[in-house]
Amino acid sequence: MRKKWFLAAIGLFLLYVFSIYIYLFHGADTSIPDSLNGTSVDPKTFMDDETLENSETYSKIRNFFFFISTPLEWLFLGIVLVSGLSKRLDRWGRDSWKRQFVQTGAYVFWISLLLFVVFLPLSYLRYKISLSYGISTQVFSSWMKDNLIEFWVDYAMTAIVVIVLYWLIRKSPKRWWLFGWLLSIPFTIFVMFIQPVVIDPLYNEFYPLQNKELEEKILTLAAKADIPADHVYEVNMSEKTNSLNAYVTGVGTNSRIVLWDTTLNSLDDDEILFIMAHEMAHYVEKHIYLGIGGYLLLTLAGLWLTDKWMKRSIRKRGELYQLESMQEIASLPLFLLITSILLFAANPITNYVSRVQETRADQYALKMTDNPEAAITSFQKLSESGLSQMNPALLVKLFRNSHPSMLERIQLAKEYEETHGK
Repeated sequence: MRKKWFLAAIGLFLLYVFSIYIYLFHGADTSIPDSLNGTSVDPKTFMDDETLENSETYSKIRNFFFFISTPLEWLFLGIVLVSGLSKRLDRWGRDSWKRQFVQTGAYVFWISLLLFVVFLPLSYLRYKISLSYGISTQVFSSWMKDNLIEFWVDYAMTAIVVIVLYWLIRKSPKRWWLFGWLLSIPFTIFVMFIQPVVIDPLYNEFYPLQNKELEEKILTLAAKADIPADHVYEVNMSEKTNSLNAYVTGVGTNSRIVLWDTTLNSLDDDEILFIMAHEMAHYVEKHIYLGIGGYLLLTLAGLWLTDKWMKRSIRKRGELYQLESMQEIASLPLFLLITSILLFAANPITNYVSRVQETRADQYALKMTDNPEAAITSFQKLSESGLSQMNPALLVKLFRNSHPSMLERIQLAKEYEETHGK
């Protein structure tokens, strides 16, 4: 039975990989409409032929990796479960440690390490491809350091969550999901609060914007929007990438507006002010807090569905999975598999909400700066520096894109320009 499962699972995965490859590289139409040829939306007007070709190829490769990585993780977790490796790791932990929370922490470590080792070659391949296309500028030692930091940060977070959840599962098998969700509320807010000052600095160096003249312009813009801000932060990303970015992070007194130094080096002041106005819109419209609320609602639904799905799976296929109940830590791969499937399935919803918020932020920035030309040129430069497709495939938009396509964003700026006579 297990041999048939392995063959079926691997066969389905390979069929899926082939189908995604055909769709992304040969099936999906990513060209812009003929009516937009020669306009500011047309990448031929601001990219040379080589850059345009690279943007299409690199985007397809990056999207291909996105679509195969998560199902590959599902396959790996299934193999760990069905092969009996999960059961052996559980038994080894119980034989080696007396305290249950230590056993759980040790089990999480080995599962995390297996995932890290198995997926490291795939991460390295993506890193090498990014280097070859001139997106990444990071040396291998720095890249590996970031991976190791990410491993330990993820392990610490996962271990805390799993130890608490499995303690709840054992204490309250019927209501663990509700108690777990209630505890996730302060935990989520706490993590978001410490993110800018504890976690992010592990990867990069942050400091107040060095260009004081530009900082004064940005703070004036912030005052216009009634945003209490004393500093704008920049981060040294040029050692790692040529891409451009700016973002809002944190909650409460730890909220920060952050600019990558690559953005500062590539955009002029008007373009940066538009980008900053966009980021300020997220603060003004409470998008961070709305995002936390939406995340918590999805977490509640996800934990409830995970409870029902896990119990039914163990009841029907417990022999195949070598599980007797979900209270065993050996059931963690099944837990991770189900939650990963649910998160992937929720991507179209969460991405749609995010795209609506990003569109509103663009509209806000256009009104605040009243400079659609700066918006258009900043979008063009963002596309060129990141080798982004102007009009991604439908599945990419649904499952991956948290922002509107550059075609849609430039069109929005053009409509504002036409309406306001700029």
